[in-house]
Amino acid sequence: MFARVTEYKMKAGSRDAATEKLNVMKSQIMAMPGMLQFINVMNEDGSGYVVALVESEEISDANAEAVAAAWAQFSDFLEATPSPTGFDVIANWSN
Repeated sequence: MFARVTEYKMKAGSRDAATEKLNVMKSQIMAMPGMLQFINVMNEDGSGYVVALVESEEISDANAEAVAAAWAQFSDFLEATPSPTGFDVIANWSN
């Protein structure tokens, strides 16, 4: 399993509109090949992270164009274009 982790910062006052846009895009995001889990966290100041758990690094890399296109839909809300990093998942626990 592979995790694509992306730090981002929304412009002031855009949190609600960005969240609404995200909810509209849920099926598009979850339909990406290999997507297992998608977590988006954001503070009141618009700073946040996306953690996407994907079956493998290869599948995550193959999704790069679709991921960039998804982020492009948030261009009016973002302070800058996010840059993802990736990690091998060594634990994925939940209750």
